[in-house]
Amino acid sequence: MQEALKNDNVVIYADTRESESKVVAILKNRCVVREAQLVIGDYVLSKHIAAERKVCDDFLQSIVDGRLFAQLSELKNSFRVPLLIIEGETLFNNERKIHPNAIRGAVASIATEFAIPIIWTKTQLETAEMLYIIAKREQVTRKKGIAIRTKRRFKSVNQMQEFLVSGIPKISTQMAKKLLKHFGSPERIFTASESELKKVEGIGDKMAKKIHLLMTKKYEKSILED
Repeated sequence: MQEALKNDNVVIYADTRESESKVVAILKNRCVVREAQLVIGDYVLSKHIAAERKVCDDFLQSIVDGRLFAQLSELKNSFRVPLLIIEGETLFNNERKIHPNAIRGAVASIATEFAIPIIWTKTQLETAEMLYIIAKREQVTRKKGIAIRTKRRFKSVNQMQEFLVSGIPKISTQMAKKLLKHFGSPERIFTASESELKKVEGIGDKMAKKIHLLMTKKYEKSILED
């Protein structure tokens, strides 16, 4: 079967954390892919639609550590049509030994309480094809634009602080909350030493070093700037 030509009229934004996946590689053969550090979601398909991709193991882990519903809440608050893609075939046959009813309960909650559509795919190829079809329908058929800047509806200063701290690379909203609870304010986080950062559960040597370097390294003007 001859491979379809690349469609330059379709643009998908992919989070940098997805860059190592085959999904991004496949999409690059289908359309224009712009990799960026997305605040919310893994793929932005139009100004109204974004998708969170979870392979089975990550989906289960996100239930255990509480990330799942926090991520989906942010997705729903920021996009008119949030999507959850669950990829793989080992959801109910997993090494974590999570009871099937607990998994079904989480899926039911997503579909009913959050009213977020769930798309089931078996492989990274299926995921990529689904993302492309949705983006093409939105951008070409329905003439919807693409954007990565989303409108956040903050209800409190605390939420704005969480948003600020979660802008640090590899820091999720849940980890931002842990850091804020430990240090008390974004200022204290940004001025903390490596040893102080490592006192927070989930922050290891590597992450502490990266955060400290980011906050202390002198800014060097880009050679591309005027």
